[in-house]
Amino acid sequence: MRHAHYELMENGRFFGSIPECAGAWAEGTTLEACREELQSVLEDWILIKARFGDTFPAIDGIDINPKPEYAEAH
Repeated sequence: MRHAHYELMENGRFFGSIPECAGAWAEGTTLEACREELQSVLEDWILIKARFGDTFPAIDGIDINPKPEYAEAH
């Protein structure tokens, strides 16, 4: 959420997105409503990506993607 970007749209509503998380965006009548909706969207975005085995972007040098495990040869 620290990477979220918010804008006030011409219609008076707020638009928020997280650029590193493609497709994670929300809008609301107030900035707080937009933040709350974006938090919910981000949670769903994470669950859906995890469910389908998609990779996650590394953010601030943090990579949460599983690393392949290799068996040791004996």
